[in-house]
Amino acid sequence: MLVKTEAIVLHALKYGEKQLIVDMFTREHGRLSFIVPLPRSERSRIKKQYVQPLTLLALEADVRPQVQLQKLRDASLLSPLPSLLTHTTKLSISLFLSEFLYHALKGEQRNDLLFDYVRQSIEWLDGVTDEQGGCANFHLVFLMRLSRFLGFWPNLEDAGDYFDLRAATFCAAPPLHRDFLMPQEAGRIRLLMRMDYPTMHLFRLSRQERSRILELLLLYYRLHLPAFPELRSLSVLRELYQ
Repeated sequence: MLVKTEAIVLHALKYGEKQLIVDMFTREHGRLSFIVPLPRSERSRIKKQYVQPLTLLALEADVRPQVQLQKLRDASLLSPLPSLLTHTTKLSISLFLSEFLYHALKGEQRNDLLFDYVRQSIEWLDGVTDEQGGCANFHLVFLMRLSRFLGFWPNLEDAGDYFDLRAATFCAAPPLHRDFLMPQEAGRIRLLMRMDYPTMHLFRLSRQERSRILELLLLYYRLHLPAFPELRSLSVLRELYQ
């Protein structure tokens, strides 16, 4: 079936000498993998910049159920993202987020709200300037708010100083398992839930605090997403804030 859809590039892997396997999250069909010819010149229909992490594309593709590798007919940039390739901090964040989403969205079906959240977040990251407060906390806010769309947004209705990572809820006493946060670190979750992109620069975090919050968020995701791996790009992100 020939379809037109918006897509977010998550990962590209060379396949043989002349092809790429490109994993994308699409608006119409959720997560899909495409087989595309390796871009060799600016005249190629699929250009090199189209397969960079987090690129936003408008696609025309032949999508067939039960087929692992879909055929891409045509593609164009949906929204240029110039600063993601030139701004050191944004580039590091985008590499981390593309690897994170590659694993977090495996098997994800169509979800318009999720697609819009990811797309709008990418566009916001590209557009924000250092004069507006920068993007040092962007990945933390992104991961926290992404949990709402994946089904494990923390429950604030139950009061308490501890946070049960499995149940995604605050509680008055430690649960009967080891996957929980003590009050001081549970407070970091409450702090994150107060942040959004326009105001996150007002929350001053040290390098150690930012690193620890990211560790807690990744632990949280590993408990809720089966087989979520260690991320190779995490070391790059940590070096950025040394």
